[in-house]
Amino acid sequence: MALMNGDSGSPQRTALAEIWRAAGGDDRLPSSVVLRGEGNLPSVFAVSALATAAMATASLAVAEFKEAAFGHSPSVTVDQRLASLWFGTSVNPLGWSLPPAWDPIAGDYEARDGWIRLHTNAAHHREAALSCLGAPPDRDAVAAAVRHWDADGLESAIVGEGGCAATMRDLASWRSHPQGQAVAREPLLWFESQEPTDTVRPPARPPARPPARPERPLAGVRVLDLTRVLAGPAATRFLAGFGAEVLRIDPPWWDEPALLPEMTLGKRRARLDLRDPGQRARFVELLSRADLLVHGYRADALERLGLDRETRQRVRPGLVDVSLDAYGWTGPWRNRRGFDSLVQMSGGIAAEGMRRAGGDRPRPLPVQALDHAAGYLLATAAVRGLTRRLADGRGSSWRTSLARVGTLLTELPSLDGGLPMPTAGMGDFTDGPEDTHWGPALRLKPAVTVEGSPVRWERPAGPLGTDEARW
Repeated sequence: MALMNGDSGSPQRTALAEIWRAAGGDDRLPSSVVLRGEGNLPSVFAVSALATAAMATASLAVAEFKEAAFGHSPSVTVDQRLASLWFGTSVNPLGWSLPPAWDPIAGDYEARDGWIRLHTNAAHHREAALSCLGAPPDRDAVAAAVRHWDADGLESAIVGEGGCAATMRDLASWRSHPQGQAVAREPLLWFESQEPTDTVRPPARPPARPPARPERPLAGVRVLDLTRVLAGPAATRFLAGFGAEVLRIDPPWWDEPALLPEMTLGKRRARLDLRDPGQRARFVELLSRADLLVHGYRADALERLGLDRETRQRVRPGLVDVSLDAYGWTGPWRNRRGFDSLVQMSGGIAAEGMRRAGGDRPRPLPVQALDHAAGYLLATAAVRGLTRRLADGRGSSWRTSLARVGTLLTELPSLDGGLPMPTAGMGDFTDGPEDTHWGPALRLKPAVTVEGSPVRWERPAGPLGTDEARW
């Protein structure tokens, strides 16, 4: 197995150092991480390097927390092959099949003047797109209707109806776009410590350290998970792998069947409608006893529910509050709905892939790399926030965006050639099957090793809403 530990100028090392620095970490620590493995996912961008670096940074945060909590500095190793595979899918069903990942209408369409992507996995997003197009739910009919539109005009119309769409822009167009310029000015990870005010005061002493033990360093940490689809769930899955108690909260109407075997691993899963005053009060009670809040709502969503950042910190002094947005936290699109595949279109990634491959249609990344990488940035922020809280008892707020992670990827040095990434083989999976709700499945071996703290999940994957909304 190849060893990359000494290659200080590699894309892996560049990304690792940049993410760790953005998280406020000690610049000396990233060089201690051992990077192993070989092979690259097929892309003009350094996707495997990003996967390796993002997982390495989150694992380094766990090692740092373990040292602060227990006085032991463990080694960290990350396998690039396994990290790349985890950015795809970690589950291999035995005797059953995963549902389709995409709605039949979702995908790339050719407009009068370029390409546009429609994201229709959620029923209300599909209805918004079909309403604007005046088309039935038939892919050929949708394609014919799209050809009568300019891409930007259709994008604006669908977004205005509450749907999700993205015109394909090249890198130069995105960098000159008002939202692209806003994202470029944002830090990769923004964070702010909780400061004493008349309404928000950290406790006089640091919150008691949970009853953890070195082999399960995050045991006793309560994580309130308000995330869906990929990025946030990847973050909380990682935290659960080191022992955190993760309680995922979804609204009564939400489901994502294709992703549940992948993203509910290790978690309890409850439902609350935060628009209902009584259920929102229940959420506030849960929040008052949480250590971490991870959420992926649009920038103004919790504020409109009366749960702005200051309120959250007042409810739970010492809270580590970690959030994700699609298109950034400033600029004209700060409240726009978005997903990884849409940000790839808007941010120049799909167009650059097409250009460099000499193709005639959008060429996205081979995996939803912005989502997964952002997830491990969120996990990094969460654990670094816990480590900082051990020192002074103060909570902190952290945030990143898919678009800002996309900027990181497009600025990494690309890899020319190199070994291709083989598909997952039986040797990449754990020995025994996992007993999921849907049937037995093999799970990829963990890509990360934090010495003395093996990654393992105590709860199998399962459907949403099967647990009570309580700790």
